[in-house]
Amino acid sequence: MQRRQKGLSDRDRERYLRQLPLVGEEGQKRLLDASVCIVGAGGLGCPVSLYLAAAGTGYIRIVDCDIVSRSNLNRQVLYGEGDIGKSKAGVAAEKVGTLNPDIVIEPMEVSLSGDNGSTVADGVDIIVDALDNYPARYLLNKIALEKDIPLVHAAVTGYFGQLLTVLPGRSACLRCAVPHPPEITTSPPVIGVTAGIMGCMQAGETLRILLGDEPIARDALMVWDGKAGCWEKICISRDPECPGCGSWRNNG
Repeated sequence: MQRRQKGLSDRDRERYLRQLPLVGEEGQKRLLDASVCIVGAGGLGCPVSLYLAAAGTGYIRIVDCDIVSRSNLNRQVLYGEGDIGKSKAGVAAEKVGTLNPDIVIEPMEVSLSGDNGSTVADGVDIIVDALDNYPARYLLNKIALEKDIPLVHAAVTGYFGQLLTVLPGRSACLRCAVPHPPEITTSPPVIGVTAGIMGCMQAGETLRILLGDEPIARDALMVWDGKAGCWEKICISRDPECPGCGSWRNNG
């Protein structure tokens, strides 16, 4: 993994001119030296990767084993008709790299599993859950807890989305928030803008953590209602009997 550890160049100052008043030069250096693993290159992973790259996150690993299909194109904004049949991770890395050639983008064309989970998340500062099913999300939650890496989770269905940030040993985990996955027999419908909103929120949470700020979705499930245009904040406490974090080694 290539990590960047040097001061800002004139090119950096020009590229990040509009955000430097907000994050400062030290904050921008932190972003350029940061590493993030985005698991899933679909409706959530596309906007997350774009906005983290645009902000200058120095190393981004994009994990997905799927290929682009036409049915993806209503919400997976990195892809077009010419990408159908190609690797999502590969295309995403190429296009995000074009947006910001000064950072490192690593595609990883694998399906998350118990066998490769440690490798997928190896050496990164934050894991972003951009997956589309609860078994994989629960596995990623477990990996984040075991490796003591913050996890930024989101999920979407229809006009609705949810956001949760997991700080291992310091906050509720995904299993605390959603102990039992919803019963879904078919792929849920999704309007593209919902995935865009939630992916941008994940990028925002990730940047907050990297910059040392408090995440807004710690111990809270933030639920977006796209039809009403409003958020609901559902406060969550750690469950001592949680199968995910109940036996956390530091006991909170």
